[in-house]
Amino acid sequence: MEASRASEAQRFAARERLLECVHCGLCLAACPTYVELGTEMDSPRGRIYLMRELEEGRLGLSDDVVRHLDLCLGCRACEPACPSGVQYGTLIEGARAYIERTYRRPLWQRAWRAGIRGLFPHPARLAALLAPVRRLQQLGLWSPFARAIPFATLLPDLNACPPLPAVSPPIGSERGRVGFLQGCVAQALFGETSAAMVRVLNRNGIGVIVPPAQQCCGALHVHGGDPAAARALARSNIAAFPDDLDAIIVNAAGCGAAMKEYGHLLADDADYADRARAFAGKVRDVTEFLAGLPPVPPRSAVPSRVAYHDACHLAHGQGIRDAPRALLRLIPGVELVALPESDLCCGSAGSYNLTEPVMAARLLERKVMNILTTDATCVAAANPGCVLQIQSGLRTRGSKVRVAHPVELLDEAYARDDR
Repeated sequence: MEASRASEAQRFAARERLLECVHCGLCLAACPTYVELGTEMDSPRGRIYLMRELEEGRLGLSDDVVRHLDLCLGCRACEPACPSGVQYGTLIEGARAYIERTYRRPLWQRAWRAGIRGLFPHPARLAALLAPVRRLQQLGLWSPFARAIPFATLLPDLNACPPLPAVSPPIGSERGRVGFLQGCVAQALFGETSAAMVRVLNRNGIGVIVPPAQQCCGALHVHGGDPAAARALARSNIAAFPDDLDAIIVNAAGCGAAMKEYGHLLADDADYADRARAFAGKVRDVTEFLAGLPPVPPRSAVPSRVAYHDACHLAHGQGIRDAPRALLRLIPGVELVALPESDLCCGSAGSYNLTEPVMAARLLERKVMNILTTDATCVAAANPGCVLQIQSGLRTRGSKVRVAHPVELLDEAYARDDR
């Protein structure tokens, strides 16, 4: 029985990868759950120890072990802090796939997680569910429901936004042609942000196509322990986008990080491995892409004191920190102010704020308190999940601080140029 358990455990992690951790502890201060709880098993080092014990068959998959691994946000803040270069994100994703294969969760957990997977990767379903919410908001009747329905405070004002056209031509001389993956939650909740992004790209001579056959990026599935579903979605997206694009643009950090891993995800797929590597090599966050152009500087001011929040999967997952700040500095009137713990997770982390609301709330409170020390009038964040989470926390505190994607501020400056 022990041998069988060890054999099954070996499927989720290569022993060599686990042994790369030398247990130095430099990751501890970067880990949000360790910072909050101070418990070793809720740190990257402690979780890697648990994974090693599972992999070697010395530890069973108990409720406590699953709990420690579930509490990980998957933010990957430990990776840039690690002097040994441990790829912790790959390890925790493998461990979660192993958990979902071999551990039977309580019925309520299975139902809740199935509901999340059945809703959030499907923009049409999400839009249908939110249609009555939008109507109640328009009538000014939503507030009582928002207070009574769990997680309803996360919802922003749902302004109607027409679908993006399949092709948006550049303004002036063409400097490039890109595809845009809209994202699931972003498509349903942040249509205005995506429209602003397309206008900014067009303004800078970039044509944008939005393939109608595109699917969810697969991030929710990878992080939730369902790599097979993620691989199927990756294949669909690779097939949906033309091969002759200069880049595949995303404005959601989690989507970008997942899509840049398509080469790894489909490495063993003989039909898609090469295409996946080529596709992943073209994926760019919109801030990364614009900063590399570089963009045409706007002339008009957007007076704001802006605190920039580093989305985990942009800063840690993709190593993009300077590009969003460079775009913000390009806008006249924007004063970029330092945000304490700017790269500490806000608690959103994909669907983490739905599956682990208590820890998510603790991290959100920490983020909001840091924001309020800055006297900022706006928080910029390049990820829709972060925008939702931070917006909710500030609204609950009665704060009027705005939360926006950096491209929205750039779009506003360009719009003022045209007046």
